[in-house]
Amino acid sequence: MSGTSQATIGARSDTTGRVPPPSRLPSLTGLRFVAAVLVFATHVTWNTSLVEGPYGAGIRQAFSLSGAYGVGFFFLLSGFVLTWTARPDDPAPRFWRRRLVKIYPSHLVTFLAAGALLVAAARPVATVDWLSNLFLLHAWFPRLETSTSMNGVSWSLSCELFFYLCFPLLYRLLGQIRESRLWVAVGVVVALIVGAALTARFLVSDQPRLEIFFLDGSYSFTQVWFVYFFPPVRALEFVLGILLARVVLAGRWPALGLLPAAGVAVAGYVAALYLPYLFGTGGVASMWTAPLIASAAVADWERRRSPLRGPVAVRLGELSFAFYLVHLMVVMIGGQVIGLDRRFPPLVGFALILVLLAVSLALSWLLYRCVEDPLVRRFSRPSTDTNGRVSGSARRWWVPGSAASDRRAARR
Repeated sequence: MSGTSQATIGARSDTTGRVPPPSRLPSLTGLRFVAAVLVFATHVTWNTSLVEGPYGAGIRQAFSLSGAYGVGFFFLLSGFVLTWTARPDDPAPRFWRRRLVKIYPSHLVTFLAAGALLVAAARPVATVDWLSNLFLLHAWFPRLETSTSMNGVSWSLSCELFFYLCFPLLYRLLGQIRESRLWVAVGVVVALIVGAALTARFLVSDQPRLEIFFLDGSYSFTQVWFVYFFPPVRALEFVLGILLARVVLAGRWPALGLLPAAGVAVAGYVAALYLPYLFGTGGVASMWTAPLIASAAVADWERRRSPLRGPVAVRLGELSFAFYLVHLMVVMIGGQVIGLDRRFPPLVGFALILVLLAVSLALSWLLYRCVEDPLVRRFSRPSTDTNGRVSGSARRWWVPGSAASDRRAARR
């Protein structure tokens, strides 16, 4: 194969004169928390009515799609980071084990918590909802009650699990694309993403109409599910992230600074608010975040100034997965305690929102420290033989001679 070999996808050619790509991208870690807060903003403004008057209506409209935008960012980011840190000789079972340890224990804890809350509230849950959610299969069901069952945000983990299962094969296949044709491949994936939205709009039945959140009966849930929940369609964003990482590693990303890239992401979100729903959410909207991901990676690689690289931003980013899993339950319980129909003056309402944010952060820290971090450290380490030596296949994955590298890679 000309252009690039499978063995050099994760490494930059020495002829470029630049330093090798860093193993960690702290700016992207910082961005993870920004995306998680965008998801929180949608849920807290649409599941409660804490701020009265035009201020409340304004923030509800402003953040109506921020949750979808944040989730799409995570899908792109997953493909990007996994490709950035991948090793072609890493066995697929070990990769799957690391990813499962990363997401499933925290999912199980929040699944049990959500189940306990539903039982306490005497809310009936169908057996298919319990089982499909437990095994992260619920996003495959074109049924609102199933796709959003239990802990409502966990549907995205169903998509992520599908991405992880496909990644070893995708990594090999997409690794065969010549560097000179990477942008063509990006264009093909973008066309497929737009095509998915067009398919949902014109080929998927719009009956029965769905009236929920801000959809005002314009679409059926099947249309929304196809664009927003269906794992193979959302996998297009994951693939776009893989290709984006290859573009950056190949030195073919244009010189776009972090601030202009952030401007593109903000402008894309504003545009999404005025587009038809199927084109303002899912993959079509997620594409606007691609320049920000690539530019943040380049900023870390070239050690440019980045406000997302600070220790507080990185720590919050490390908590983002746990925060994502716990925040909706906090919002729902907080709304019940405060009163779903109660409205407050802006200052009081915003203060209550900050309280819910703080409680979510505290619980996410607890979930991260007690479940996610220790299990990742324990089960993502390279295997050793009976004499305590790292096995040959494991040595090929880990950066040799560095315990710190082992710990960093274990968190990926």
